[in-house]
Parts: sequence; C-alpha cells; structure tokens
Amino acid sequence: MSAPLLIEYVSPGVVVLTLNVHERRNAMTAELSEAWAQAMAALRSDRTLRAAIVTGAGTAFCAGGDLDWLESTVRSHGSMSALRSTMSNFYQMWLSIRELPVPSIAAVNGPAIGAGLCLALACDLRYAAPGAKFSAPFTSLGVHPGMAATALLPEAVGMPRAREMFFTGRVIAAEEAVQWGLAASVVDDVVAHAIEVAGAIAATDAMAVELTKAALIHPHRTVAEGLTWESFAQPMTMAQGMAGSAVSVPQAGR
Repeated sequence: MSAPLLIEYVSPGVVVLTLNVHERRNAMTAELSEAWAQAMAALRSDRTLRAAIVTGAGTAFCAGGDLDWLESTVRSHGSMSALRSTMSNFYQMWLSIRELPVPSIAAVNGPAIGAGLCLALACDLRYAAPGAKFSAPFTSLGVHPGMAATALLPEAVGMPRAREMFFTGRVIAAEEAVQWGLAASVVDDVVAHAIEVAGAIAATDAMAVELTKAALIHPHRTVAEGLTWESFAQPMTMAQGMAGSAVSVPQAGR
C-alpha cells in the first residue's frame, strides 16, 4: 500500500505534503492522521525549512474527517469527557501546521470540505485550482462545526458569509472563493504555483519572515501592543542584517 502522506522536498527549504488517500478523497483517516502528526513533529525541528505546501492526491484536497473513524470513536467512548478529549487532540493535531514557524500554503486542488476546509484555512496562504470547492456542511450533517471552524472561517470571509456557509452548507466554487477571501487566486497548476510562491518566500530573510508570521498568527489586540512587538522585532532584524550573523528567533508571546 502507498503511504497515506507523501513528503517531498522540491527545493532547498520547501516541502510539499500530499494527502494520499485519494480513494477516500483524502479524508482524515487514522493512518493519515498519524502520518500527519509525525510529519509536523519532524518539520517543527527542521531549521532548514522555509515554507510548507499542503495539497491532495487525485481530484480532492480533503473531504474532511473520516466518518467511519468518527462514528467508531463516538461508539467506543464511555463518557462525553473522554470523547471531548479525543476530538480536541484530533483538532489540535491537524491544526498544528499553524505552529510551524514558517509560512504554510494550501494548494487546493479540489474540494475542501468540513475539516478539510479548516485545514486549508489553517494555512497562511491559499491558492485554488479551477475545480476547487469550499464547503462547511457541518449542520447539514447534524453536527456542530469542529476543528476551529467557528474561528477560522469568520477570520477568512467575515461573519455574515461564515453564517451563510455554516447554516446552509453552501458550496463555494473557486472564482467566488477568491472574492470571499477563501483563496488568493485561481491557477491552473496550483501546486506549481504554490511551489513558485514558496520559492519566493525562501529567497527572503528567514528571521524577518518568521517574526512576521509570529506576529500575524497571534493578532495584536491593540495598536499599542503591535507597536511594542514591532519596536522589538524590526530592530532585531535590522541588527541581524548589519551584523551579517544569525540571531535566535524568540516566540511571539502575548
């Protein structure tokens, strides 16, 4: 059997992660989830990494959570507390791409549904193939949204459009997804485009990019808070440039 997750370094510092359960439309099976967790752990410790791309094998990006696994999980847990813990771990594992210090790019080659939509939203940048579709059909399936959907979707499209997607399960096609903020652009060869963008990121200053992502992943609550961070981060990168030497990158604490 082929690996559920394909990992390929396509150029120095640029990795492509391909969800490879195409017979299940790249649903988040137990095997794929385990492979994803291992890959994220390895990438977090890879100091040569400059950008990570996520895409799907076949005609889908990701169909979301594996319904068979989810149903068996619900049946096998004896208490709501245990089920809550399992689902929380599942969400955090898949959303751990947000914790990478480098930018992540979703090359949405086909439908991104439910938790698959959340995976795309968890990435810093999103590009769509002409056949891409975006949908949050949770309530249509009789369940509450999960995997930070109620935070990530309004952040991308605004609350009124998020309400429409949640309440109706409406499917957003690629061109409209650009208008809504679900994707930056529609391109025929979405993976090649994502690799090109990742290459441009890799050509910039590593510390400047990492500190910028650190600021954006935890938005500043006030202008004053933003100025406090920037008055530290910008001089740090300027000093590094003048010194021509590496300086350790701190975490953007709040």
